[in-house]
Amino acid sequence: MKIAIVCYPTFGGSGVVATELGLILSKRGHEVHFITYKQPVRLEQISSKIRFHEVNVPEYPLFHYQPYELALSSKLVNVVKHYGIELLHVHYAIPHAYAGYMAKKMLEEEGIHIPMVTTLHGTDINIVGNHPFYKPAVTFSINNSDFVTSVSKSLKEDTLKFFDIRKEIEVIPNFIDVSKYQQKTFTDCQRELMAHDDEKIITHVSNFRKVKRIEDVVKVFYEVQKKIKARLMMVGEGPDKELAENLVRELKISDKVLFLGQSNEVDKILCFTDLFLIPSETESFGLAALEAMVNSVPVISTNTGGLPEVNIEGYSGYLHNVGDISGMANSAVKILGDEQNLAKFKLQAREVAERFDINKIVPLYEDLYQRAIVTA
Repeated sequence: MKIAIVCYPTFGGSGVVATELGLILSKRGHEVHFITYKQPVRLEQISSKIRFHEVNVPEYPLFHYQPYELALSSKLVNVVKHYGIELLHVHYAIPHAYAGYMAKKMLEEEGIHIPMVTTLHGTDINIVGNHPFYKPAVTFSINNSDFVTSVSKSLKEDTLKFFDIRKEIEVIPNFIDVSKYQQKTFTDCQRELMAHDDEKIITHVSNFRKVKRIEDVVKVFYEVQKKIKARLMMVGEGPDKELAENLVRELKISDKVLFLGQSNEVDKILCFTDLFLIPSETESFGLAALEAMVNSVPVISTNTGGLPEVNIEGYSGYLHNVGDISGMANSAVKILGDEQNLAKFKLQAREVAERFDINKIVPLYEDLYQRAIVTA
């Protein structure tokens, strides 16, 4: 198949998933064309089966905001015609499905009928899409997609609850390439860069937005370190980072907390991590938790959104209500306080992660693509 993938080319979960999907599809013999405003961050290998098409948005004094959707839809039309694309897979309802629909209509004027699959990732539904300004456009974009998928059952339920949707939504979860985590090449001595031998390592990775409840991460760790020698690794950048840094200073635990910024060595950090914290207000799926689990790291998370579909209560970790600082701290101590129990949770976390292996999930997309092309 010749597939065009439209996504955000950023560190965010949707961009990572879309890029990894395209890479594995190319390895399975499909021709994949990425169409976005810059090369996706994880698109490190270019092969004969992969193409990248940059969307350029000309600047005109007339426009206060440059019309990206217009440039994207025009680019889609050109790429489809030039390369004989058979299917569009857009990630996010707006602006991508919106632009994809316009491209479909322009192509139909020339007798070209191409199916469009839209994957919902969360922000396009729970935050941006639910805003009164955008809600009609999101509803229209979803209903005018040929096939729609969501990354979790929870996100599907939210979409049907908040929007007047007439399309069937199929759940195809996010995934991870388990094969990349078979061999751990990091040596024990490198662990000393983060903590002493008698200290446990607790980690949080996110974009430090309000929805991630970064201060709760610090508060949970503060309670844990009273009972267990530990260090906290804070990985990421974002608007609430300063709030967390101020709280760390107020609690006088600066010597136990490392802010590592937007690190390119997340896998190395997770390799040495003993416990992962994700106390988010909501998560459409919880890709960060899955990345921790495939590194054999148990997870303490909230029980909102898609997190209960990833983190299994009492098996790969524990689930708690949003804001339950004491509960999360107690569960962390329960896992970390007993070496045998910790070892068991590490094995179980890895086991659960393997259920989301890319080779189990990608065939679901391939089947969907085939159905879309046949019915176009």
